[in-house]
Amino acid sequence: MDETPLTTELSSALALLCDEGPSVDWRASAEALVTIGEPALLPLAEVLAAAESPEVARRAKGALARLGVADPGIYVPLLRHPHAEVRGTALSPFRFLGEAALRYADRLIPSLGDPDADVRQRAVWAFEAMGDAAVPVLRRLRRQPATGPRIRAAALEALAGRGGPSALSDRDLAAWRRLTRIKQLAKTTPESLHLCGSWYAVPSDDQAAVLAAFDLSDPEPVTLRTGASAWNHDSHNWGGRRPHERCARVFVSPALDGWTLVFGRSSQDRHRIEDAEDKDAAHSEVARERCTDLSRRFGAAHWYGMSCGDGWTAWCIAEGGEVVRFYDVFEADEKGIVGVGHPAESGFRLPHEYTDTSAAHDAVGEVPHGAGPEEIKEFYVRYAQARRDLGIPDACYATDIAARLSVNPAALGARTRITGSGVLALTACGRRYGHPAGALKA
Repeated sequence: MDETPLTTELSSALALLCDEGPSVDWRASAEALVTIGEPALLPLAEVLAAAESPEVARRAKGALARLGVADPGIYVPLLRHPHAEVRGTALSPFRFLGEAALRYADRLIPSLGDPDADVRQRAVWAFEAMGDAAVPVLRRLRRQPATGPRIRAAALEALAGRGGPSALSDRDLAAWRRLTRIKQLAKTTPESLHLCGSWYAVPSDDQAAVLAAFDLSDPEPVTLRTGASAWNHDSHNWGGRRPHERCARVFVSPALDGWTLVFGRSSQDRHRIEDAEDKDAAHSEVARERCTDLSRRFGAAHWYGMSCGDGWTAWCIAEGGEVVRFYDVFEADEKGIVGVGHPAESGFRLPHEYTDTSAAHDAVGEVPHGAGPEEIKEFYVRYAQARRDLGIPDACYATDIAARLSVNPAALGARTRITGSGVLALTACGRRYGHPAGALKA
């Protein structure tokens, strides 16, 4: 293909990529640019930098990151581009090179100190993807003050992401522990936790006793933010690099209004569920049995479950060695309900129960066509008031029950009384295999 046809094809493909008309097949133009390869590199970078809409930027980023080139080194000059989106996109090919990207490590190091946080994160991912071969490079950066605080901090994150705390030097671990102590002493208002999974609650501030009840050891003090980050990371870690990463550790909270919360499961509990033929049934059995045992030790014990991806919610309430209430919305028509309605459910309906809300809808009408955010918000305020006026109960979820009986971790705030420190503790699998890989929020 000579110069003129290539230039014409490139110009046409770029024009189509930027055309947001409903009849334009922009995907075909993106594939054409990917096939053109290196000659499309700089033109695509300029389209991305000048994009006037998020849609055009998305298309340009996708094509730029996938150019069919033999040497990803052509992206290196773009790492110094004035536009952060271009710099960040230029890092994508190195992430997918894996260990082969190590030969570009020296040229990727400045990106660890990029002024843009998203670019720094992409650089961290690229170094993590290099595997164990990148560890000496990252440790060298940690030892060199001249590299600057941003690069050293990003190198620390990449090290943790590569192998968890076991990849950190004693000096780095000491720095992390020092930062944790400083944040805890600051006594800032606790942030509400993102809930996706299950947790236990026991009415005790005796953390050692709680650790013993779950067969946990090696407690490492952490902030609420770090502990919640670990729980969310581990519970969603479907493709861990090492065995048993989802059952290696548990986050045990400080005492919150007199209750200690345990996020995660012991090794025995998780393996029992994963090895069961009927995992849903095993999930419920483990929760009930664990609450029964805990309530013998502490007088009472609760288990709660919430999902951020679907409508799952569940709770178990045990007192004096007996489960007095168990509810699981996904098993409500089978064996998912134990006991009669609990007082904490008063005024609510259970999530699986149908209620006729047509009268409330009739009272407020429909959301106006083309309504903006404020109008939509106002509509739902009126709808909620209409439901209350008509006596139509809201569905209750685990967080509602927790708020009435113990503490709702999704509603922590200035009034939450905190005693002691939260910890990350190892399960039996954690003692054998170590902490999971992955950087956590500080």
